[in-house]
Amino acid sequence: MNFLSSLANCTSLEVLGLARNHFGGELPSSIANLSIKLQRFTVGENLIHGSIPIGIENLVSLYSLGLEGNYLSGNVPAVIGKLQKLEGLYLNVNRFSGSIPPFLGNLTRLTRLFMEENRFEGSIPESLGNCQNLQNLNLSSNYLNGSIPKQVIGLPSISISLVMSHNSLTGSIPLEVGNLVNLGELDLSQNKLSGGIPSSLGSCVSLERLNLEGNELVGTIPESLKNLRGIEELDLSSNNMSGVIPEFLSKLLFLKRLNLSYNDFEGEVPGEGIFSNASAISIIGNDELCGGIPDLHLSACSKKKQEKPLKLKVIISATIAVVFSIVSILCSIAIIRMGKKSRKKSSKAPLSEERQAGMSYSEIVKSTDGFSAENLIGSGSFGSVYKGTLSGDGKTVAIKVLNLEQQGASQSFIDECDTLRSIRHRNLLRIITACSTIDHQGNDFKCLVFEFMSNGNLDKWLHPKADEQDQKKRLSLIQRLNIAIDIASALDYLHHHCETPIVHCDLKPSNVLLDEDMTAHVGDFGLATFLLESSRNPSKNEVVSATLKGSIGYIPPEYGMADQVSVLGDVYSFGILLLEMFTGKRPDDEMFIDDLSIHKFVAMALPEHAMNVIDPTMLEEEENDDNEANEDEIEEKAIIRNSNAQANANRIEECVISAMRIALSCSSRAPGKRMTMNLVVNKLHDIRDSFLRSKNRS
Repeated sequence: MNFLSSLANCTSLEVLGLARNHFGGELPSSIANLSIKLQRFTVGENLIHGSIPIGIENLVSLYSLGLEGNYLSGNVPAVIGKLQKLEGLYLNVNRFSGSIPPFLGNLTRLTRLFMEENRFEGSIPESLGNCQNLQNLNLSSNYLNGSIPKQVIGLPSISISLVMSHNSLTGSIPLEVGNLVNLGELDLSQNKLSGGIPSSLGSCVSLERLNLEGNELVGTIPESLKNLRGIEELDLSSNNMSGVIPEFLSKLLFLKRLNLSYNDFEGEVPGEGIFSNASAISIIGNDELCGGIPDLHLSACSKKKQEKPLKLKVIISATIAVVFSIVSILCSIAIIRMGKKSRKKSSKAPLSEERQAGMSYSEIVKSTDGFSAENLIGSGSFGSVYKGTLSGDGKTVAIKVLNLEQQGASQSFIDECDTLRSIRHRNLLRIITACSTIDHQGNDFKCLVFEFMSNGNLDKWLHPKADEQDQKKRLSLIQRLNIAIDIASALDYLHHHCETPIVHCDLKPSNVLLDEDMTAHVGDFGLATFLLESSRNPSKNEVVSATLKGSIGYIPPEYGMADQVSVLGDVYSFGILLLEMFTGKRPDDEMFIDDLSIHKFVAMALPEHAMNVIDPTMLEEEENDDNEANEDEIEEKAIIRNSNAQANANRIEECVISAMRIALSCSSRAPGKRMTMNLVVNKLHDIRDSFLRSKNRS
C-alpha cells in the first residue's frame, strides 16, 4: 500500500476506491497526507493487516470509510470519532478487538455502522444511542456481553436492519424495541437473552424478518405480533417458549418461513395459512403438539372426556334426598378419578415414557422385520443402519445397530451416547432412545434410535449411482448453499454454544442427513471429542491426541503429525466438504494424484475459471424452474431469461466464487488461516441472501 504516498499531490481527490483487490501489508501512515477533500475511501476485501493509522484523523471530509474484509487488528483508534461527516463506517470482517469505543456516539451523521465478525468484547455502549440518523447497525459475531441498551434498540431511525446475533448478550429484550416502527429486519439470535417477548414488538409493523432463535426466552407468543402484517420470516426456535401456537400466525399473509422448533409449545397446530405448507414451517422438538395437516405427521389431538355440566350437578344435588347423599359423593369421586385417568392417558407423547427410557431387543427386531435386507439403509465403520417402524405409534425411525465384534465399536457407542445426551440443535440428528441389552442368543447388543431422514445422506445426492441419476437426485445451487449453511450452523453450535465445546471429528457427506424438506442434520458422533479446557489452552500440559480421527480425505493435515484435536480440524473437514459439494468430486478422486488435491484444483481455477470446475448439474436445476408454468408464462420467462442471460451468468458465477473462497479458507493447511464456524455461517448467509435478492430482481 506504499503507493498511497504518491497520491499526496492529488489535492482535489474526492474518491479513492481500492476494494476487492489483493493489496497487502499495512495501511501506511502516509494516508494522513491524502487530500482533505477525500469523501470516500474504500480498501475493503483485501489482505491488509495491522492497525488503523492515527493520521486518518486528517481526512475530515470523509463520509464513507470502508475497511471491511481485511485482517486489521487492535483497538479502533479514538481519532475515528473526529470524522464528524462520516455516514458509513465499515469495520466488519476483521480482527479488531477490545470494547466497542463509546466515541462512535460522536458520529451523529452515521447512517450505516457495520462491526460484525470481529473480536469486540464487553458491553454495547449506550452512547450509540446518540447516532440519531442510524439506519443500519450490525454488531453480530463478536464476543459482546451484558444487556442490550434501551438507548440503542430504541433508536427510531433504525429502519433497514438491526443485527446483534451470535454474541453472549443477556437480560431481557427492552420494551423500547417498540420504537422501531420502520425496521425491516431484527436479528437477536444465538445470544443468552431471557424473559418473554415484549408485547411492544408488535409496534414494529414494518418488520419483514424477525429472528430470536437460540436464546433462553420463555412465555407465550404475544398476541400483539398479529400486527406484523408484512412479516416474511419468523424464527423463534431453540428457546424455552410454551403455550399454544396462536391462530393469528395463520392469518399473516406474507409469512413465508416460520420456525418454532425446539420449544415447549403444546396443543393443536393450526391447519391454514402458512401451516398448510409443511415445507414452510418447522415445529420439531415440541413433543406436546398434535393435529395439523397430515404432512406434519403429528398424532391426532385427543378430546378429553366431558364431565357432567355443573348446572346439572346442582339440580341433582338439590332434588336428591339426603338419604342418597353418600351415594352421590361416591359417584362424584368415581367420576373425578375416571377423568384423571382419561386426561393422563390423552396427555402421553407420541413416544411413551417407557419407550423413551429404552427399547427392548424384541421391539428392535420387530420394528426392522428381523433386520431384513429390505430395511438396510446404510452401513459404516462400526455397524449398520436399518429403517424401522415403532409398534406403538407407527413412527418411522432409523436404527443404528453396532457391530460389537469391530474393535472400538463399544467405545464408539459410549462416546456417541455421552455426546448426544448433552446437545440439541435443529441441524443435529436427533436421538430418540438407546438400547444396551443382550440378544436372544445371549450376546451383547447395542443400538441407537434416531429420527428417520427420508432423503437419505448427502453423499447419495452428490454422487448418485448410475441408475439414480435422474431429476430427483440433483441439487440446485441454492439447495447446496442451504445445506452448507445448515452444516456450518451445526458445527458453530458444537464449537461455540455448548457448555463444553465438541469436535465432531468425522464430518463427511455420508454423515450429513437430509429430511423431507432437504434440511441438513449432522449425525454420527462416534468419534466426537469433548474439548476440555486443557485442549483449548495450548499453554497447559494436557492435550487431546488427534490419533488420526476422521475419514481419509477429510482429516486435517495436522492430525497426521499427532497434533491435538481442535475445532479447526472440523473447519478443515467442512472446507473439503464444501469443495466437494460445489465440484461434485470426492477428495480422493482418482484425478487427484501426486501433489494435486481438491483444494489445489479449485485454488488454481479461481477466479477466472471457477465455472469450469463446478458440478454442472446444479446449474441445470437453476434453469429448470418452469415445471408448473403455463405456455404463456414459459414464453414470457424465456424472453426475460434470454435478455438477462449474461446478468444471470454473472450472478451465479459471483455466488460460486464467493462460496469456494470460503471453502478454500476453511481447508487451508495452516490451521491459523482457517475461519471460525461462526464467521462461516454469517458469510454463507450473506452469499445466499445476496444471490436470492439478485435473482428476484432479475
